[in-house]
Amino acid sequence: MSKTPLRDDTRLPNRTTIAPSTPAAPSGPGRAYTSASTSTSTSTSVSASASGAAGTPLNRVLAVTILGSVMAVLDMTIVNVALRSLSEAFLAPLETIQWTATAYTLALAAVIPTASWAMGRIGARRTYLTALVLFTLGSLLAALAWDAASLIAFRAVQGLGGGLLMPVGMTMVMRAADPARMGRAMALGGLPVLVGPVVGPTLGGWLVDVASWHWIFLVNLPLGALALALAGRLLRPDAPRAGDPAPRLDVPGLLMLSPGLALLLYGLARGGEGAAAAGAFSSPGVLLPTAAGLLLVAGFVRRALTAREPLLDLRLLRDRTFAAGIGTLALFTCGYFGSMLLGPVYWQAARGFSASAAGLLAAPIGIAVGVTMQIAARRIDTTSPRRLIPAGVVLAAFGMGLSALQTGVADVAAWRVVGAAMVMGVGAGMVLMPTMTTASRNLPKERMAAASTALSINSQLGASVGTALCSVVLGAAGTDPAGFRITYAVAAALLALALVPALFLPGRRP
Repeated sequence: MSKTPLRDDTRLPNRTTIAPSTPAAPSGPGRAYTSASTSTSTSTSVSASASGAAGTPLNRVLAVTILGSVMAVLDMTIVNVALRSLSEAFLAPLETIQWTATAYTLALAAVIPTASWAMGRIGARRTYLTALVLFTLGSLLAALAWDAASLIAFRAVQGLGGGLLMPVGMTMVMRAADPARMGRAMALGGLPVLVGPVVGPTLGGWLVDVASWHWIFLVNLPLGALALALAGRLLRPDAPRAGDPAPRLDVPGLLMLSPGLALLLYGLARGGEGAAAAGAFSSPGVLLPTAAGLLLVAGFVRRALTAREPLLDLRLLRDRTFAAGIGTLALFTCGYFGSMLLGPVYWQAARGFSASAAGLLAAPIGIAVGVTMQIAARRIDTTSPRRLIPAGVVLAAFGMGLSALQTGVADVAAWRVVGAAMVMGVGAGMVLMPTMTTASRNLPKERMAAASTALSINSQLGASVGTALCSVVLGAAGTDPAGFRITYAVAAALLALALVPALFLPGRRP
């Protein structure tokens, strides 16, 4: 692989330097994706792997971060299916209760940019422990919420912890894994992405029906306590040594990037929610925050490219492999995550299925993504990225195109729709983790924090833009077979566009 000026230039100011000895664990990208059929079984297996791997830094990091990721991914999917029950419990409109999800996302967007600086200031271990404490505390407070406003506030506390779990965990895993084992490490770290969409909706519905809404948050407490205990025992201290220069916080950059991302995601979410209404994106409540967010993010980009010590070192994009990976993931996550809202709406609005039936029909797709991801993320250690990843993009776009054809037929057999989506899922599994692994494999250890933060922000933005776009298209086209055909076709086009940057990935084996 050719070296770029970034990898060789040691004169550039490094805003993300952390003790290189930091081992750590992964956290999968973006939104929605291990085998946590129950909290007890997940906790037991992780504990066993942790104790058996006590002598291996990478395995220690994986044991901790997989458990933390399972907790975060399950929480997102469980809460989504309980919104109507929360609305009834608090006697609040569903539009108000939906702010529990929005507050989590906004807090997540605000805190992610600080991950790199926090790791440089107090070390990855302490940052991860802080994230676990915030997430677990937020879960407890949410379970004790007395009205909708308090629940929304406590979900924001959860978001502050959840926003740090992914980039910090990913940084620890990338540092602990040598380049030859990066794919295997990322594959194991991506396990939570497999189980969340499969187990979360089922577990959430069961908890609400059998117990009460409180348990969708209380279920996080034993997982959080176990994760904290394992992190305290297994993760090696990596705080900067006394006398080492402490990284300075880029306050102007923080004041631009964090609120800019929050406003941008808020505007996209509001536009997507009101997509069925004419001119939803031109209303002041959507247009103003979106425009303000874009301006602030653009201002941050300008500062990051000129400041000596930026909050996030965007000079990483001078590395051709990293830039190609970011571009591939931006377009792919836009189409992939954007299409995720279509399945539940199709089965319930167009076909009249129940919510639980719609969740069960989504399970094979999650399994297809997760199983393929485990195979492909390991293969990327020995296979040319330019052969594997573009093939996955083509397969995913083909599967999404098949979904457009199948959903466009009235009363089509359910197995045909699910089968088309599974083809797309196989392609997605060949793209997501392998691309993240390729983008970061040969970066210097001290730049891993900036890389994982940039990848996390990229996934959040791609997913939000895709969700808003698919919402707008579906709102305009209608929730009939013809409308779903058009919207799935748009998602397929977005996936196909990811082929362009994917062809610039390295052609040689690692």
